[in-house]
Amino acid sequence: MKLGFIGIGLMGQPMTQRLLLAGFEVRVWNRSPDKLAAVKAAGAIEAASIAELVEQVDLVLLCLANTAVVEEVVFGAGGVAGHGRPGQLLVDFSSSDPQATRAFAARLQAACGMGWVDSPVSGGVAGAEAGTLAIMCGGEAADIERIRPVLVPLSQRVTHMGPIGAGQVTKVCNQMIVGCNLMVLAEMMALAKACGVAADRIPEALAGGFADSKPLQLTGPLMAAESDPDPKWHVRTLLKDLDMAVAQSQRAGSATPMSGLAAQLMRQHGGQGYLERDPATLIRLYKGA
Repeated sequence: MKLGFIGIGLMGQPMTQRLLLAGFEVRVWNRSPDKLAAVKAAGAIEAASIAELVEQVDLVLLCLANTAVVEEVVFGAGGVAGHGRPGQLLVDFSSSDPQATRAFAARLQAACGMGWVDSPVSGGVAGAEAGTLAIMCGGEAADIERIRPVLVPLSQRVTHMGPIGAGQVTKVCNQMIVGCNLMVLAEMMALAKACGVAADRIPEALAGGFADSKPLQLTGPLMAAESDPDPKWHVRTLLKDLDMAVAQSQRAGSATPMSGLAAQLMRQHGGQGYLERDPATLIRLYKGA
């Protein structure tokens, strides 16, 4: 299968590089062409436009910032929908709104006959680099089996969660856990430091216990140091996902009070100039820094 990858950012770059290492032919397009240097050096072929990319591939892979960007790339002027064809599949690795995803899939099918699989990922940049992402898919079983060889170099696990949109709902559930976890980690670290505890040793002390988690091991030390690292992920992304969780809960009539509170605290922190910063900075919300 010939692949086209749109969205060469923090996640898209290592994912594309892994696909190239696995032997796939990958064409790439990005709104900011300067971000293509690394993948082109690894063997990716730059497409001059979305149209050129779509016309030369079997699968169109997206890894974009949010629902609005997905809609623009697929349905905007010169977008995927204007150049796709029956037999092609669009695979969306982005974290997008589930309801919008179902509507997009129907629009794309009507416009050009392309199928849609929502395949959001979890594992961060480190998982993308190592090929250990967890991928949760929504779509037709036959379509997911078709793309499985492409997902193998990217993931430790691929799970079919149901029809189109089910992958995005699962990612929302994932982000509810991650977002709330990070908020508790931040307030816990602030309390530990206020009490004179060696906060930098908390991840070591709790490793393997019920309180252990990947966020604790990866972000806990950064919070303990009160560092502001070059972000591998962003406060704005977590806020977007928590807002989607609240919106989805309203549609489903299912209460999400913890995620709603986490979203408001995340919004407060972002409003203090941290939207583009790493979530490790959340400790500053509790320390007044």
